[in-house]
Amino acid sequence: MSTRTASDTVPTSVHDVVAVGCGPCNLGLAALASTVDDLDLVVLEARPELRWHPGMMFDDAALQVNFLADLVTLVAPTHPLSFLSYLHDQDRLYPFTIRQDFHPSRREYEDYLRWAAARLPSVRFSHRVEGVRWCPEARRFAVHVVRGDGARLRMLAADLVLGVGTEPFVPPALAGVPGERLTHTADYLHRLSDVDKAGHVTVVGSGQSGAEVVVDLLRRNLAGGPSVTWLTRTPSFAPLDYTKLVLEMTTPAYMRYFHALPQERRDQLTAEQWQFYKGISTTTLDEIHELLYRRELEHGLADVELRCGVAVESSGTDARGRPVLTCRHRDTGRVFEHPTDLVVAATGYAPRRPAFLAPVEHLVRRDDRGRPVVRLDHSLELADEVGGCRVFVANAELHSHGVSSPNLDIAAVRNATILNAVTSREVYRLPKRTAFTTFAAPGGVR
Repeated sequence: MSTRTASDTVPTSVHDVVAVGCGPCNLGLAALASTVDDLDLVVLEARPELRWHPGMMFDDAALQVNFLADLVTLVAPTHPLSFLSYLHDQDRLYPFTIRQDFHPSRREYEDYLRWAAARLPSVRFSHRVEGVRWCPEARRFAVHVVRGDGARLRMLAADLVLGVGTEPFVPPALAGVPGERLTHTADYLHRLSDVDKAGHVTVVGSGQSGAEVVVDLLRRNLAGGPSVTWLTRTPSFAPLDYTKLVLEMTTPAYMRYFHALPQERRDQLTAEQWQFYKGISTTTLDEIHELLYRRELEHGLADVELRCGVAVESSGTDARGRPVLTCRHRDTGRVFEHPTDLVVAATGYAPRRPAFLAPVEHLVRRDDRGRPVVRLDHSLELADEVGGCRVFVANAELHSHGVSSPNLDIAAVRNATILNAVTSREVYRLPKRTAFTTFAAPGGVR
């Protein structure tokens, strides 16, 4: 519904839900909402088209979850926007089956996301949110939007869903590296010209992204490219623990259990479970070892070194402007300097705090570490003046819902939970029994 008042020349529309950001999380929300007849939901995205991690879109990179962890299947397996429906529409269902690898490539998954977005009129690209305010007269949130053609819009909604994702995190220890000599893994493929010019590239941090960059650098090294150093503070280049009973920690059952714990214990568990979400796939580790072995058969290649248990404590430059990292060997305490030409920070991501939320920041209740308090249904605890209106978050609940919250295989359940809360009914039946493991003590939340 659209309205225009004499005192406000900006066109105003009223919706049940406005979702900000169109990554897989909010795209899945739009997909599930598309079959709910009495729900008016729009998704706003500042970019003109859907892009998914373009700086890490290696040709052979695969998803770490199987195709069932698509936008809808784990709560609505017959939905018309499932990955199987996409394959059928593209006439690739039989080749995909014969392939016998049910982990799509990242390129194919991005193509699937684009396919789904093109079928969802509720998704609006080139719509940049510049501010969100609480409107007490309307008892709704007012979302102020600038469209790609410069037109300004205002959207009123009782509920918001924030799917703005995370942003690359570069630790203070790397602050002394000049910008032209530093890149995050998120931008690696956009900085290949700098990689080609460097005589020595150093990757700081491990995890899957860091390992995939190392694979690319080792291939370049074998072709006569730069020296490569890989430094990580972890005690080993550790694999992801994807054994089946450990994978039960990605289930809604574990998420419910985790959310019921005291915050101090949640933080302890998140730190202990780092290998579950910061490890490296065994396939990638095997490929790295194979590339290192192939180097043994060659002569005259630039040096390669891998060092685990090394913490980068500070950084600066030498007389020629080259980065110099001050490192500490964690087992012995020995401090050493490491000069290089280009630093690739494989240092993860941090929750994004967009400027457009500044006008409503005072309404959000936070814990003693400044993090928003997130309810089990993924809504934030807000000030009483907001009444029954809500702000939901997607992939911003690591501290409240556990290490599975960024995973694609939890997104459909989270979105179904949000839609059930918004509509005050069970529009999607949530899975009740998702793990063989019982996580709680007898009598606790299962």
